[in-house]
Amino acid sequence: MNADDLRDAWADRTGEFSPRYYAHYGPNEVSEVLADRLGGAVGRDARVLELGCGSGRHLAHLHAAGFSDLAGVDINPDSFDVLREEYPDLADAGSFHAGAIADVLPGFDDREFDAVYSVETLQHVHPEEMSPTFDEVARVAGDLLVTVELEGDADGGIVEVDEGLPLYRHDWGSVFESRGFDQVAVEPLGHDTVRVFERAD
Repeated sequence: MNADDLRDAWADRTGEFSPRYYAHYGPNEVSEVLADRLGGAVGRDARVLELGCGSGRHLAHLHAAGFSDLAGVDINPDSFDVLREEYPDLADAGSFHAGAIADVLPGFDDREFDAVYSVETLQHVHPEEMSPTFDEVARVAGDLLVTVELEGDADGGIVEVDEGLPLYRHDWGSVFESRGFDQVAVEPLGHDTVRVFERAD
């Protein structure tokens, strides 16, 4: 599957793993961990960006917890219709951008966000787009970066979700330590691993 096909598959996703699917489940333990990590590191006035925000369930939890400057990007435009239906207060308060991470992030300034996080999103980036995408994530992140992703080794690894859709596992510590961040915490969480990074300079 090439990069364009993979983008299209997620941009048009319905049913399982779609924006409406995740909205049905709402905030979860990951949402609580994110609120705790971000609140302790950058505070509730911080400008926060979620990569692959979907219908906004994690951002909705942050908003309810008092975070006031929230933004999200997602490749599936239906995400924001669902978000407006399920979390109207968040829709009014936040800033949302439809498109692939690699296309949206270049529109932001260096270190524009105090904190950037992803939940099972960076693992979907196609190998053809990994390096520029991860560079952009590091560029727009200010003090804090949090990943909640499937893990792999230094050589990565591919697993399939369904219908032949791949997930690309990485050693996320190496990915972002090589881009100017220090890893300050690692925590297993279900099938994923939470990694917390602070900017080194």
